[in-house]
Amino acid sequence: MKTTTLIKSAATGSIPLSSKLKIFLLVLAFAIIASTLWYTHDLVQALSKKEKEVADLYAKSFEYIANGKAGDSDYNFLFSEIINTIDFPVVMTDRNNELGYPYSAIIRNISLDSTQSREEQRQFLKNLIIEMDHSRPPIKVIYQDTIVLSYLHYGESTLIVQLRLLPYIELAVAALFILIGYISFSYVKRSEQSNIWVGMARETAHQLGTPISSMLGWVELLKDQSAGDAKAMETLFDMETDLYRLQKIADRFSKIGSKPDLHEENLTEVISKVTEYFQRRIPQLGKKVHLVIESPGPVHARMNRELFEWVIENLTKNALDAIENDEGTIAYSISKHSTYSFIDISDTGKGIDLKHRSDVFRPGFSTKKRGWGLGLSLSKRIVESHHGGKLFLKESKSGFKTTFRIRLNT
Repeated sequence: MKTTTLIKSAATGSIPLSSKLKIFLLVLAFAIIASTLWYTHDLVQALSKKEKEVADLYAKSFEYIANGKAGDSDYNFLFSEIINTIDFPVVMTDRNNELGYPYSAIIRNISLDSTQSREEQRQFLKNLIIEMDHSRPPIKVIYQDTIVLSYLHYGESTLIVQLRLLPYIELAVAALFILIGYISFSYVKRSEQSNIWVGMARETAHQLGTPISSMLGWVELLKDQSAGDAKAMETLFDMETDLYRLQKIADRFSKIGSKPDLHEENLTEVISKVTEYFQRRIPQLGKKVHLVIESPGPVHARMNRELFEWVIENLTKNALDAIENDEGTIAYSISKHSTYSFIDISDTGKGIDLKHRSDVFRPGFSTKKRGWGLGLSLSKRIVESHHGGKLFLKESKSGFKTTFRIRLNT
């Protein structure tokens, strides 16, 4: 019942609970990021305001001294309590906004390269002034409210610079941990799902093995008893063929999860065997579907024949289901390029809706009223995990055509 609900949910396009949880966590993450950036920005703005107040006080102190209002105690206060507490870069220029000399007398909290010439140091300070003025306008030191004595240029302290970088460093570290956690969680989840499918497959093979063997024995017994009845013998032969096919399917399930033996096989021959099986059974579906193999000649690839036949069968069944008209064509185009062999399986069916194309290989997804939605997922696993190849949806035109491509190593 749960599986049926999952399939219907996927087919109707409703959002599953896991996707809703992911969306909620994503929105929550963005909210945390936004609040962190806002808080840090607000803190930086407050510190910048404090630094501007200190810079204003620094300039006002020079004005106070220049206007002859300061005594010895005021000088001591200026140099001990104000200048020594400044921790941000400061450059003083004259009334023409030019640099004086020596530079040590007009700068604070700025390190000059002693190996540079005076002119190089001057150019460095000019560039620094331009950079500081871009974000913080200089403060004028005025004499008697009219005459500009100098300009005070100041920048950001190391603390503010670090605070500006802090949220991005935090976000980068958090993103790294989230990425590692997501990859680890996805890996564990895939491993658990894989173990579940492997366990189910092997248990199915085990459960089928005994009754199939028993039924084959009964068929042999019935054949001995019906040696003179041609019609009965024909029926028993068909039963035996189907039982051997069931046994083959059970063997396929038993190989899921184990490393299969790969051998070089002729792709045309392998696919022809599968199409022959379907050609005998397509008339029973009331359809007239042509199975066409297009190959430039013998094309070989390394594969496990039984498992790869299973892949072709699954893709062929899906193609037959997609052909809703009484007539249609399924084409198997085989080609070879460099170190790869390609098989394109195309049908003239209804195509796949654009909104479902990213879900076709997801376990449990199906647009059909009946089915478990495992065929394409299982086929992809066989091709990619067991053969080191690639299975993907090459193209799909709604109401016209669908093509799946298999890439194998030669």
